[in-house]
Amino acid sequence: MSSLAVSNEHAPASAAKVIQPAWVRIVHWINAVAMILMIMSGWQIYNASPLFNFTFPRSITLGGWLAGALLWHFAAMWLLMVNGLVYLILGFVTGRFRRKLLPITPAGVVSDTKAALTFKLSHDDLAKYNYVQKLLYAGIIVVGVLIVLSGLSIWKPVQLQWLTALFGGYDVARYVHFICMALIVAFLAVHVVLAILVPKSLRAMVIGR
Repeated sequence: MSSLAVSNEHAPASAAKVIQPAWVRIVHWINAVAMILMIMSGWQIYNASPLFNFTFPRSITLGGWLAGALLWHFAAMWLLMVNGLVYLILGFVTGRFRRKLLPITPAGVVSDTKAALTFKLSHDDLAKYNYVQKLLYAGIIVVGVLIVLSGLSIWKPVQLQWLTALFGGYDVARYVHFICMALIVAFLAVHVVLAILVPKSLRAMVIGR
C-alpha cells in the first residue's frame, strides 16, 4: 500500500503523469498575483520619493496616490510572505528544491546558456530543469528573501533597526529593495517569454500535466 502513496512527482520522468503538483501550482499563481500587486503599488510608492531621475507612468502603477499604494502594498505583502513561507517549507520538506535545483555547476550553466542563445536547448522533459532554469529559480528565491527583508527594514526602521543596520542603513535598504524589484521584473519578463516559447510548460503549471 505504501508504494501506492508515492506521488507522481517522485516517480521516474517517463512514468510520471503529473509534472507540477497541486501545491506548486497553487503557490505559483498566488505568488504571481501578489508580486504583480506589489510591483505596481511599489512603483507608485517609488514615485512619491524617486531614487533616480525618473518615475513610472501612472498607467502602470496601483493605488492612485501614496496612501492608496501603501494599502495595496501592505495587503499584498502579507499574502506574499505567508504564501512564500509555505512554498519554502514545502520545497524543503518534500525535497523538491534538492531534486529540482541541485546540483548547479558553472560548466553546466555555461553550456546550457550557449544552447539557449542558439535555440538548441531541449525542453522535452519538463520534469527536469536545465542548468539555466536551476540558476534562475534558485537566484529568484534568494532575491525574494532579500526583497522581503529590505522591505521590512524600510517599513519599520526603528522597530527593526538591527535589520536596517544590516543593510547599511535606511537609504541603502531602499536601493537594495529597488534592485531586487528590478531583478524580479526581469525574471518575470523572461519567465513569460519562455512560457510563450514553450507553451506546454504553461499548460503544466495550469493543469499539472
